[in-house]
Amino acid sequence: MRLDVAAAFVGGEIVPGDVELADGVVTAVGLSPRGSGLAVPGYVDLQVNGWAGVDLHTAEADDRERLSAALADAGTTSWRPTLISAPEEELKRALQGPWPRACLGVHLEGPFLSPEKGGAHPPEYLRAPDLDELRRLLDAGPVTHVTLAPELPGALALIAELTERGVLVAAGHTAASTLPAGIRAVTHLHNAMAPAVVEAALARPDVAIQVIVDLLHVPGDTVRADYERSRGRFSLVSDCVGDSLGGRPVEASGGEVKGGHGRLAGSKLTMAEAVRNLHALGVPLAEVLAAATSIPAALAGRPDLGRLAAGQPADVVVLDDALEVRRVLVAGGA
Repeated sequence: MRLDVAAAFVGGEIVPGDVELADGVVTAVGLSPRGSGLAVPGYVDLQVNGWAGVDLHTAEADDRERLSAALADAGTTSWRPTLISAPEEELKRALQGPWPRACLGVHLEGPFLSPEKGGAHPPEYLRAPDLDELRRLLDAGPVTHVTLAPELPGALALIAELTERGVLVAAGHTAASTLPAGIRAVTHLHNAMAPAVVEAALARPDVAIQVIVDLLHVPGDTVRADYERSRGRFSLVSDCVGDSLGGRPVEASGGEVKGGHGRLAGSKLTMAEAVRNLHALGVPLAEVLAAATSIPAALAGRPDLGRLAAGQPADVVVLDDALEVRRVLVAGGA
């Protein structure tokens, strides 16, 4: 089957020519073009709290599948469920059960976060680092990513445990002045973090920069400046939510999503919109697409994803000339 596109994002470059698929696999790229649009790998989003009315904190298995299908329709074919701070038993319950094929493990954003930088996290559920609790949470479900405040007493022991287990450790909701060894990413740069952490992260070439580019969480000129300092490690995330976050209702208006506390509480952003926003700031399209595909895939420990090449599974998004999602094809039909 030919996709009838004019070009494809292949190996970090936009290559002229059509793409062919067969039996869920990309079989050829760079064929004689006979249509319009651009074929790109499915987007990879490492911060999804909910979508399509689903809150992953309270979702059942069928809700998770419905959410996954809705994300795929919007161009995101691989994603990481995110759970915010909650009582231990609630987190353990939310971690259990089957997860969709498209999931890349679970991201615990909390509960070991700074009370000074809690943001939308319920303050009553923020708590000091506890190695025994962390181990129980890791045993409860497929945790592959943890955001914590590294300055809290006891946090270094958690970082060491997570690193030993191969879990991605990110700094977020933090009042730290420096970043210790073991931190490999920052969660939604600028939001709910001390300015010193922002500067430390941008100065560290081994730290991935994750940003919500809805142009509400971070102004466009700041996004562009951050991008210039972190080329090759800048990763788009949506931080998208359903109708509630952590079981608490949120309201969306004018593009903003806020909780009852009046603070930002996630977004209604899609990765496709984030791509368009970042490109509109003047970032070259090939670099923008990497920030939505191969870079987050590598950060997630899945370099096999976020790639479009002959022999790869056919998780492909076809964009029109305005970079809107025109068609999505997912290997295996999931």
